[in-house]
Amino acid sequence: MIRLPTFGALALYAGLTIAAHAELTMCNRTSYRMEAALAVGKLANVETRGWFRLDPGECRQVLRETLDGETIYVHARTPAVYGNAPSPQGGDADFCIRKQDFHLTNARSCPATEQVRFSAANPLESSRGHAINLAEEADYDDAQARLAGIQRLLIVAGYDAYPIDGVAGARTQAAISKFLKDRKLPADALAAPEFFDRLIEAAGNPQGPGFSWCNDTKYAVMASIGVVQMGVIVTRGWYRVEAGHCLRPDLNGEPHRLYSYAEAVDMDGRTIKRGDGPLAWGGTVRLCTRDSRFEVADHKDCASRGLNANGFAVLDIGARPDMVVRFKER
Repeated sequence: MIRLPTFGALALYAGLTIAAHAELTMCNRTSYRMEAALAVGKLANVETRGWFRLDPGECRQVLRETLDGETIYVHARTPAVYGNAPSPQGGDADFCIRKQDFHLTNARSCPATEQVRFSAANPLESSRGHAINLAEEADYDDAQARLAGIQRLLIVAGYDAYPIDGVAGARTQAAISKFLKDRKLPADALAAPEFFDRLIEAAGNPQGPGFSWCNDTKYAVMASIGVVQMGVIVTRGWYRVEAGHCLRPDLNGEPHRLYSYAEAVDMDGRTIKRGDGPLAWGGTVRLCTRDSRFEVADHKDCASRGLNANGFAVLDIGARPDMVVRFKER
């Protein structure tokens, strides 16, 4: 099992040497659409292949040939619409991938820029052979994962489907009904294979009440958010907002004050400069961030702890639940 926390790193599990079998299935028991890459290692050779798209609650056969003595590794990514979704921050080995679908027979031989960190998987015995489960701390079953995935995307798209728990409560039912009505979809569209495509499309252009970032520049923008929790400001990042798109960060509850900071980046992820500083959008409240994905609650002495101190803008959204922060080139 590969377990994905609600926010943070991908937990590591020891690799398993597979006995001979003709099938390997992967199941997505998270509340995120996942795109997975698989690495199969035997002795010194490693092959990688991807991408296997898995909607929440979906299982898919990812290998059909006989396995004998191989070790299995997995790398998973999520669409940009989720912003700061769970992803590997640890792992066991770096192997080669491609941005589009691929099958590489020598996955150790490529530039470092084309490698990502894979985690050793622990396939389980199932009625269909061996299976790898991608899971969250919530420990959803397949049906709960599908519903939690629907809830998450409805919230990003501007519908009130809280909480994200995989339970069909009254709020969730009302949000689903409104979504279907708004898009003139029949009730049975909920079970259609393409339903998550419609949700992803809606989440990419959120409407209705809720805080959003919108990127009016020609660059991708990496944004971070600060929320007061138990009297402490907790900053989280990074959320990638593509050029010409909007993104609604997943906020628990109904916060009345937010803190926002963002930077434009180039195709290689480097910060775009304007004069002596970055092309950035923020304010005067100095809070800690990190170069990689982060969640920080202590904002004292950022530099001494290897963190960055950035100026966040204070956003009073109590009176404006539909606030939009637009990133524009100056």
